[in-house]
Amino acid sequence: MQLEDYFDFLAPDDIRIKGHRIGIESVLYEYLYNEKTPQEILAHFPTLNLEKIYATLLYYHHRQGEMDQYLADWLEFGQRMREEQKRNPS
Repeated sequence: MQLEDYFDFLAPDDIRIKGHRIGIESVLYEYLYNEKTPQEILAHFPTLNLEKIYATLLYYHHRQGEMDQYLADWLEFGQRMREEQKRNPS
């Protein structure tokens, strides 16, 4: 099994963990920004298993520069959406 087999590459900015609607950014955010251990991430995402969490972390470490940009783009998009919601509340 290749590392990429753990993921569904839906678009350049949308990589999901295979069999889940959880994007890799969610796991990586918990790991990098909230400093969660794989076991703590599992408690946060109980539908995953440790193998998929470790595969996500390994994928990050193998492609760190690319994944850092992926996360930066995701965070920027979220910030833009929050600002837009403040300007145009429903």
